[in-house]
Amino acid sequence: MKTDYCSQWLGFKLLKIEEGECHLEMTVRKEMLNGFGTVHGGIAFTLADSALAFASNSYGRISPLINGNMVYSKAAKEGDILRAEAKVFSISNKKADIDVTIYCNNEIEAFYFMRGTVYRTSKEHEVK
Repeated sequence: MKTDYCSQWLGFKLLKIEEGECHLEMTVRKEMLNGFGTVHGGIAFTLADSALAFASNSYGRISPLINGNMVYSKAAKEGDILRAEAKVFSISNKKADIDVTIYCNNEIEAFYFMRGTVYRTSKEHEVK
């Protein structure tokens, strides 16, 4: 998070990080809304992508996203608090698959869902 300037700019807060798992939280601000007054899909995707990245990179190898699919079930609005929960469910030497579920205002029903695959490079980085 220290050098993830996009996540910092959007106000993402790290709630939990451990090997293969990450939870992030953000508050929807006015400038994050689309023309219909709901959170822009790109903002929800970015939250999911960041949580996925932190979870997949938690093993100490640089692991960029190579495929990500998002389902938008409900729409968040200004002032809503979104919580992304990312968990690696399959990992091999070269790839990992991660699910990200985004909840809104402590509801139990998901507002957004992402499934992504990362390529696990051989380049290591320091896990903090």
